[in-house]
Amino acid sequence: MGYHSVIYEGTWQSFLTAIFEIYERKLDQVTICTKERFQPGVFGDQLVIHADEQKAKRVWMGLKSKLSKEGLNKIFACYLSELDGIENILLAYIRLVFSNDQSIEQAYGDAAVLRVSQVNRIVHREKHRMEAFIRFKLTQDDIFYAAIEPDFNVIPLILGHFKRRYADQKWIIYDLKRKYGIYYDLQKVEEITFAFTPDANICDTNTIYFKEDEALYQALWKDYFKHVNIVSRKNTKLHLQYVPKRYWKYLVEKY
Repeated sequence: MGYHSVIYEGTWQSFLTAIFEIYERKLDQVTICTKERFQPGVFGDQLVIHADEQKAKRVWMGLKSKLSKEGLNKIFACYLSELDGIENILLAYIRLVFSNDQSIEQAYGDAAVLRVSQVNRIVHREKHRMEAFIRFKLTQDDIFYAAIEPDFNVIPLILGHFKRRYADQKWIIYDLKRKYGIYYDLQKVEEITFAFTPDANICDTNTIYFKEDEALYQALWKDYFKHVNIVSRKNTKLHLQYVPKRYWKYLVEKY
């Protein structure tokens, strides 16, 4: 059949559509990647995939019939990792799912199954850290705002947590690295994007964007942590284990 490079749009739906097309066209030797990561080679055909809702749904329903809810969540979490080559790991995993009558979710002797489990674990670790470390600031529009730059694209995984926890407040969580965020308006969560000017820095407690008393609240919060901290019991090694330095930028008490 020859070698094929399957190039998709970089969305979840287009990835599932790519899986559908691989099966529909009976492609054997395949690599999947986004157009941003695609590197043209001398050999092989290129197949550009556009999202198709019906095709994506058929793949997902097929997976639902073969996997547990946890197994489905692992596939989605791995996709959100954005790791180089993760699409090909997922393709190998999905092929294993569809080619076996029995569940393959615990078949860790297979390289794809093991890797999916490992990546799922580190993505969810980042998810839990974002849920623990995000700090909101009140804007001039009475919307609580938090900027993040997670290692992985975890916004789809954390939105449920914040919708439940802050159901009575309007809030925005914005991923500066991926240039999109989510906005909760007291009823629903929707995806948003901002057009920042080059000199804008809405991470700072600047009164252009935030309430004037936001700086006071942050100062009180820092003062509280300063006074409850017991110096004689300080364990820097343990502290860094639970709160690595790269997360300090989210914590008001660490500014």
